[in-house]
Amino acid sequence: MPRATFVSDLGGVPDDFESRYVLKPLFSFAGGGVNVEPTRADLDAIPADERHAWCIQEKIEYEPALKAPDGGVKVEIRLMFLRPDDEPKPILSQNLVRLSRGKMLGVDFNKQFTWVGSSVALS
Repeated sequence: MPRATFVSDLGGVPDDFESRYVLKPLFSFAGGGVNVEPTRADLDAIPADERHAWCIQEKIEYEPALKAPDGGVKVEIRLMFLRPDDEPKPILSQNLVRLSRGKMLGVDFNKQFTWVGSSVALS
């Protein structure tokens, strides 16, 4: 799981900020507002009273894991667990497999590519 820090809690900008981090609003839909190539100027442009609603997160470098006729495809599997009050362990309830060729996962960021989208994993 990538480490994340609220922009309001940053003691200083990491030396490798522009190469190893993404800048994200805490509440976005379908990746809206996520900056996968942020600069210090992008970080400085966030007003002081809004910094609590943004975070920097370690960048995940996805490697193509599937071969398609026209190149490699990156894969992310998200798992959702539920834990009823009377259960000692969480129970896997759902998964989502996302396929990508772009800088971000999700169909909106991969419209110009083939073999992208989402699916479900069977175990």
